Amino acid sequence: MVNIQEFRNTQRAEGPATIMAIGIATPPNCELQSTYPDDYFRITKSERMIDLKEKFKRICEKSMVKKRYMHLTEEILKEKPNMCSYMAPSLNDRQDIAVAEVPKLGEQAVTQAIMEWGQPKSKITHLVFATSCGVDMPAADYQLTKLLGLRPSIKRFVMYQHGCYGGGSVLRMAKDLAENNKGARVLVVCSELSSVVSFHGPGETNIDNLVARALFSDGAAAMIVGSDPLLDVEKPLFEIVSASQTIVPDSEGVLDGHLREAGLIFHINDKIPKLVSKNIGTILKEAFQPFDIMDWNSIFWVVHPGGPAILNEVEEKLALRPDKLRASRRVLNEYGNMWGATVLFILNEMRRSSATFRLQTTGKGLEWGVLFGIGPGLTVETVVLRSVSL
Repeated sequence: MVNIQEFRNTQRAEGPATIMAIGIATPPNCELQSTYPDDYFRITKSERMIDLKEKFKRICEKSMVKKRYMHLTEEILKEKPNMCSYMAPSLNDRQDIAVAEVPKLGEQAVTQAIMEWGQPKSKITHLVFATSCGVDMPAADYQLTKLLGLRPSIKRFVMYQHGCYGGGSVLRMAKDLAENNKGARVLVVCSELSSVVSFHGPGETNIDNLVARALFSDGAAAMIVGSDPLLDVEKPLFEIVSASQTIVPDSEGVLDGHLREAGLIFHINDKIPKLVSKNIGTILKEAFQPFDIMDWNSIFWVVHPGGPAILNEVEEKLALRPDKLRASRRVLNEYGNMWGATVLFILNEMRRSSATFRLQTTGKGLEWGVLFGIGPGLTVETVVLRSVSL
């Protein structure tokens, strides 16, 4: 008789899931934050709103963002003027762009990750694709499979509308897939074109729209995840030790996005930073208790920078040294908030700066770390990482 348990054991990997390669990509159009308010009000033909423009300038100045990359250009917006009006019907125009371009931007990041991985793409067994842009059938995972020429038998998963916690969600799923499917190599992709789905002209009564316009940007990140790396062939970067998700108490309605004929409309409450900092200590203790770690300055940090206030509140609440959130601040400064892709950019920045500068404060020499994806809900994804490339 067949022993089912023995058969199940043969299907499972021996070691933990590891991140083996990371790739990132952005659209070519770069917007400087210093000139963006003038450009935004000019392109949307809203220069008569003098007070609102001044308010937007102040929001941009406080954003800690230096520049952002966006698929939308002035030429595109001239061809699709409804996207420049606050509530004009424009969903068809947005869908036409996002459905085509989200997989293409993902392809650029994947190509970079596969090159670093150094293995043929035919060895990829699973694909996990996360985006909050361009819901369609067949979905972005199917389109990416076609663009890359992946095996038709690849096992595909798509995650829609996770927003800024999507980067944590894909790692959680990749961990389960890699550890429960022996020999699996999971391609993880987050591709976001927030400028396409959520760009609106200024609304007199909706300041949340201006906050979004000052922070949101476009980008894609990809990773190869697998267990039991091949010696001298694959070079693991981080072990995914554990992954969990939680809804922050008393946070209903503080961060919502609603898809309407005018595109994605956001509600962003200024309570978010306080709610995150109030609960982050409990989340950390639950995540690190099994490893007897309670010194939060002894680990490296990959925190989604929804905005500078979240980073400031977390830093103060946990008495973190200023260098601890350096990677998060740099990505916010150089790229803005790319939703789910952002934490993967930060993870890439963490290992890049470690290898370049050999600084312990940016992760070099620190064995343990934490990744936080923070998004709608208010939902927090917590991923415990262990560096294996010291």
